[in-house]
Amino acid sequence: MAANPIDQADDWTTPGAHAVGPGIHRIPLPLPINGLSAVNAYLLEGHDGLVLVDPGWVSAANERAVAAALSELGHRLDDVKICLATHHHWDHYTQAFAWRETLRLKLFIGENERFSINGFDGTSRFPKHPALLARCGAEELAERLRTDEMPEYEVATPYGPPDGWLEDGDRIPLRQGELEAVATPGHTRGHVVYAHADAGVLIAGDHVLPTITPSLGFEIAPEATPLRSFISSLKLLLSRPDMILLPAHGPVGASTHARVHEILDHHRERLDEVNGLLVAGATNAYEVAQRLPWTRHRRRLDNLQLDHQMSAVMEIEAHLDVLAHLGRVTVDETPATRRYRAA
Repeated sequence: MAANPIDQADDWTTPGAHAVGPGIHRIPLPLPINGLSAVNAYLLEGHDGLVLVDPGWVSAANERAVAAALSELGHRLDDVKICLATHHHWDHYTQAFAWRETLRLKLFIGENERFSINGFDGTSRFPKHPALLARCGAEELAERLRTDEMPEYEVATPYGPPDGWLEDGDRIPLRQGELEAVATPGHTRGHVVYAHADAGVLIAGDHVLPTITPSLGFEIAPEATPLRSFISSLKLLLSRPDMILLPAHGPVGASTHARVHEILDHHRERLDEVNGLLVAGATNAYEVAQRLPWTRHRRRLDNLQLDHQMSAVMEIEAHLDVLAHLGRVTVDETPATRRYRAA
């Protein structure tokens, strides 16, 4: 296992270029949303210019932050020739998409992100979720989501297909070594992480985060079984050599494997919690979500903002799907509803 990177600021959101490996720098970038204060971009030296992973949410402030960090290293924005995204969410993808026009760089993302990217029509972030929520027993949430307007900071955000779609196992050559794109569906259906074997680091996007667990199915075209995919993707990382964790949100971690074990333990405990609430009388994802505390502040579901309520209900539905797959619960399903009973 490689040694922990030497450049660890007390506050991981401190601006600038922070060395995290040979020829690799972490660049924290500001976000315009509640709940997440920054996203980590990662800068690497390519054969013909710079490679930048997850360069943030498009804005003038974001571009200035990237330019300032590059300047610390003696570079300019137009030295960036390739952008890679771990997934299609605004805070990872939209700045890179805008730079395709202004900097004429090339942008690549996992091939299974095409479902959500091509499905975005500029009017709704979650066109499929009202029907999914209604099936979970959350009809009132579904109706609110149908009439919910896109936030001002998302309207007219540059968005569309990349220059190329990455398949599992694709390699991106660097000045020192290469990045391997590893498909890790779960957070989104086309999420990828980038493994740098020579440096012993994993650019993990939102797949493995150091202090929180990622949302599931929080996308335009969610897959049917996101938690099953997420757990399989976590176990895939355990089958590979351990690496230093370079997350999208939070500080660098010494061991990807250690954090993966913690996340798997969390979901095992959550499965037991959800099953226990079915035994106590809950019958659908919405009823279970109402009986659980949410966030580290242990808030009630009704006290969360709308998209977080949606995410919570869909997370519980994903856990119920896993319980059904394991034979621990039975499912009574119609085209409009899905109800569960402890087996």
